[in-house]
Amino acid sequence: MIELGIMFGLMGVTAVALIVKLLRRNRTENADGLLIEQASRVLARNDRVTYSSTAVHNSSPTVRDHYRP
Repeated sequence: MIELGIMFGLMGVTAVALIVKLLRRNRTENADGLLIEQASRVLARNDRVTYSSTAVHNSSPTVRDHYRP
């Protein structure tokens, strides 16, 4: 029973520490960091669409493409 109390106590302390860490993060003074982050998200989304499994494996074979499963 003591072990359960210790386990739940440690989980609670960890949760409180994570909440405090998130609330004390530094905020940006200007929007430059937010604009960079937004551009990175847009680029990552475009890459996920361009290089997805469907886009890569369902392309039409070319003249040089001799192997086609």
